[in-house]
Amino acid sequence: MKRNQLLLSSVAILLTVCSITTATAQLKIPAASPFQSTKQSFGLGDITIDYSRPAAKGRVIFGDLVPFGKVWRTGANATTKITFSDDVNVAGKEVKAGTYGLFTIPGKTSWQVMLSKELNLGANVADYKLENEVARVEVKPTTLPYKVETFTINIADILPGSATLEIMWDKTRIAVPLTVNIDPIISQNIKASMASDKPAYFEAASYYYDTNRDLPQALSWASKAVEQNPNAFWIMLLKARIELKLKDKQSAIASAQKTVELATTAKNADYVKMANDLIASAKK
Repeated sequence: MKRNQLLLSSVAILLTVCSITTATAQLKIPAASPFQSTKQSFGLGDITIDYSRPAAKGRVIFGDLVPFGKVWRTGANATTKITFSDDVNVAGKEVKAGTYGLFTIPGKTSWQVMLSKELNLGANVADYKLENEVARVEVKPTTLPYKVETFTINIADILPGSATLEIMWDKTRIAVPLTVNIDPIISQNIKASMASDKPAYFEAASYYYDTNRDLPQALSWASKAVEQNPNAFWIMLLKARIELKLKDKQSAIASAQKTVELATTAKNADYVKMANDLIASAKK
């Protein structure tokens, strides 16, 4: 009897311990350096950045928490990774599409920014190997007029063929220029589209307008797009913008006035304002 009671007591204790262990395993608290995945459309593809974001918490960051002159994983926890879906130029260095570890060497007056094939170093940056580098560029840090509490990597200044990779923490900002050569691909795609049964007149005109090339051709395509969809106020506004860039103010005003009419009917206040702003600019 006593043996059975002892056995039952042991089982009860074991179940209690297991219950406590399970409860503890399920406890979730905020991460000290939360994970962030950022995906940005760029050129004809995407840039994806996966990294962890430590907070300043009143500490001196660069030159103390993050030493000058030493390889930094550029974040916390696992290796910070950046993925380019297409080939890209990083501050003058050609980089093939792929995923790379993003490392830096901070300095008082300049930073080294490196892309490496090494994706699993984490905090073991003492094992960083030069032979795994695919690109290294030097950039000058700038001082921000405000404090960035949480470490941030961002893609900014996004244009059709260029953007800026930003690294910001505390009052320091690093800006790395990125460019992609999309023109040959788009030009070939436009040529193929114009030879098809359904030419993309609006998209082709938009690209030519945005890149300041062959504006008479852009106007021709915009006019054909208007013919295909005469109630499309956004196409009419593009036509007005091309005409204004060609310094045909009278035609630009007429197209913008038509845009106001169409956009008012569609109850789109944004395009009404943009068209009125163009009219005011053309009358100056």
